Amino acid sequence: MRVLYIGEIVGKAGVFCVKNLLPALREEKGVDFVIANGEGATGGFGLGKNHSIYLHKLGIDTITIGECGFYKKDMVPHIPKASYILRPVNYPKGAPGRGWWIYEKEEEKIAVISVLGQSGFTRLHLANPFLFLPDLIERIKQDTGRIIVDFHATTTAEKKTLAYYLDGTVSGVIGSHFKVPTADEMISPKGTASITDAGRTGSNNSVMGLAPHIEIQKYVSGIPERSEEVWDDLELQGVLIDIDTAGKATHIERIKHPVDEEIWQNERNRDHSKNKR
Repeated sequence: MRVLYIGEIVGKAGVFCVKNLLPALREEKGVDFVIANGEGATGGFGLGKNHSIYLHKLGIDTITIGECGFYKKDMVPHIPKASYILRPVNYPKGAPGRGWWIYEKEEEKIAVISVLGQSGFTRLHLANPFLFLPDLIERIKQDTGRIIVDFHATTTAEKKTLAYYLDGTVSGVIGSHFKVPTADEMISPKGTASITDAGRTGSNNSVMGLAPHIEIQKYVSGIPERSEEVWDDLELQGVLIDIDTAGKATHIERIKHPVDEEIWQNERNRDHSKNKR
């Protein structure tokens, strides 16, 4: 099975990248299953109901979210009905939705687990993923050995530690949240693919997909300001992972596919015109 993981989708520009690149990419690379982090798809922070439905229709089989997952209020009633959306499995028990799921594609099964790191997310009371993941993985293995973990965390150390901790028990541990692709993709001798961060999908000429001038001003003034999406040098980033029938990863490669400049500039102009009305 060939799995495509799409790095965090940021804003309308990120959604536009998926719309324009995913169909051809699936065909060109022979992709069987698509996972995407949709944490910033709606306005750069969170995922709204309409965007989640649209991204699913575009061909994304599973959308994972993180600490901003419920920033859009319509996600709360929507997520229990949408098995293609995964919120972090270590959220408090009262959180709606699910943190893992087993999907079936052409009679082949694959499980996806969404996990949030402990460092930096002080507003959330999270369960320790290192303590409960092994038991969960053993339960899932009764149905399938193909298991991908999306680890949404703030530190390299925590991501690398979890990847080594789960080495040989899952097919892949993919880091998210940085929105910057790292060059440390690897497959362990035990057959687990990993990368610290799969990057982002949206503007490459930006601060994590957001307008640089506003992010600069935040540091200069120390005063919070509303971030803005930006359309410039659009690119879909992520990783491809091949998984054998035993659930072992056999190949991993980084993906960086740009949108043709004329196409994204035309879409940017249309988007700006709409906003001025």
